[in-house]
Order: sequence, then structure tokens, then C-alpha cells
Amino acid sequence: MATIKEVAEAAQVSAATVSRVLNKDDSISVSPEVRMRIFQAAHALGYVSPRQRRLSAQKKKLVIGVADWRIIRPDRPNVRLSGLSCIVQMMTDQYEVSFVRLSFGEARDVDGVIAFGEFSDRELDFLRSLSFAIVFINSNQYSYEFDQVKVDFDAGHQQMVSYLLDRKRYTGIGYIGGLYEGDGFRIGVHRLEALRKILEDRGQYRPETIHVGEISRESGYELTMKAYREHGLAEAMLLGSDEVAEGALEAFRELGVRVPKDVAVVIYQDLQTLESKWPTGTCLEMFPDYVWENALELLFGRISQRRSQPVTVLVPAHLKIGDTA
Repeated sequence: MATIKEVAEAAQVSAATVSRVLNKDDSISVSPEVRMRIFQAAHALGYVSPRQRRLSAQKKKLVIGVADWRIIRPDRPNVRLSGLSCIVQMMTDQYEVSFVRLSFGEARDVDGVIAFGEFSDRELDFLRSLSFAIVFINSNQYSYEFDQVKVDFDAGHQQMVSYLLDRKRYTGIGYIGGLYEGDGFRIGVHRLEALRKILEDRGQYRPETIHVGEISRESGYELTMKAYREHGLAEAMLLGSDEVAEGALEAFRELGVRVPKDVAVVIYQDLQTLESKWPTGTCLEMFPDYVWENALELLFGRISQRRSQPVTVLVPAHLKIGDTA
């Protein structure tokens, strides 16, 4: 089994800090980023503190279903699920939670559901059949039947554009991204249209710098190559998903385009389908950790029946400043 020293080395903090954080010492002052880094390191190394071992037998085991088919292609994984146990450990000692990805029409035994996107009446009936405890994230529910977390996407886009144009003084913003047609819905439309509207309002919209294909690494690569050949790259580019970003950045490397010296890059990051190869990059995080934290807190309240009144929480998207823009 791993030791505290090994966790401390992986998290780049002292062993004393690791011990106090994992033992939930509220008197220690560390940033949320450091706290998360410690829990992630402990999780990756399989380290369990003596306190966690004592409490494990008392924890209630929960299975939470994640309905994400409205915002992630069904043939793509949701790699974000594998790291959610760290968030749960930081939040509570009461529950031991496992997460399963749901598919429409496939019955699963779950204690609660976190659902992303806008759902049809048939889909709502299916989710109701799984659990009474459902939290919707950025959904089209207006009846206040359910708990909801609403993400201010528009404010996030405004923050990103202001950062690139007003603070960094880039001369223009372009887009490389993809669209996916599902059964009665399209993935990728909102992010493209939101950027278009903001740029139009600023008089900065340039159609020749907007490049749209499929949501895939291959499409990101091909679109970037084509944009470079046709002089369709703006000084700053928003890459519409992690998959598209992987292909686009691969193309930039092959072309000798330096990021951010030649082209600044912001990666649009909602639910991850790939492990990021650019952890220090500039990202527009649509569903950062505090979105999951709020959703889980609402869900735990429902499951434990501490609360019956539905609640709606509004949280902002997050522009994470890195070294690519």
C-alpha cells in the first residue's frame, strides 16, 4: 500500500499537509486546488488513511447514474466519472459513491440521477422510473419538480471573449469545432452560436475563421490543416471540444505553428471524453468541480430525505487561464 510520503511527493506538498487534509482537519488553510490534488494523488496511489479505514464500514453505499447522452456522443466515454470519487471524499464521510453512465431505455439500479441537457417527455419518464432523486444540469425543466443546477454559459463565453480581445489584445477570435446529430437533438450548436453572437455584437465576426465539421480528433486535424492553407486562422482560436483540440493541436505541431506565439488557443471543455494532454492549457470549463459538488449536495439531500422542496442553483462557467492563450 502507498505511504503518506508517496502521496505527498505526487501532490507536491508536505506529508503533514497530506495527513491533515485527508483527516479533514478544518484548521488547515489550503486552496481547493491543492486539496483536490491531494485527494487525486491518494486515489491514484490507492492510499487510504487510518481515519478513512475506520469510517469505511459506516458509510452508506450509493450508486449514482449519470445521464449524459444529450451532450456527449453515445460512442464516446465520459472520462470525468473516474475522478468523481475524489470530490465525494472531499465533501462527506457519510457516503461511498460509485457512478454509472446511463443509456436511454436501459434500466439500471441507481439511488439517484444526475442528468445533463434538455430531455424529451419520454426521456423524463424513463429517468423518473429509475429514481425519485434527480438533479438536472442545464436542462429545460421549468416546473420546479426537480432540483436543478444551471450553468451561466453565456457569462462564460463573454468572459472568454473579453479576456482574449480586451485583456490580451488579440485582433480576432476564430473557431474550430464539430456538430453531432442525435435522435431529435444536436450537440455543439450552443457553443458555436453563442460565440457567433458575441463576435457579431462586437463587430468582430469573421466567417472565414469559423470551421465546423464532426466532433472528432480527425475532424479537428483536417479542419486545422484546411484553415491554415486557406489563411483562415484568427490570432486566437476556440477549439470546440477536447477531441477536436487533440487533432487541431497535432496539426499545429506538424505545421510548425507555435501556441500561443503564433496562434492563441482556448479549449472548450464540457464533459471530458479524453484525458487531457494539456493540463496547463487555457480552458473554458463548462462543468467545473463546483458544478458537480452542487449537484451531489442536492442529490444527497434528496436521497437522505432531509429536504423535499426543489432547489435551483445558478453557477458560472469558469475560464481557467493557462499557457496556451
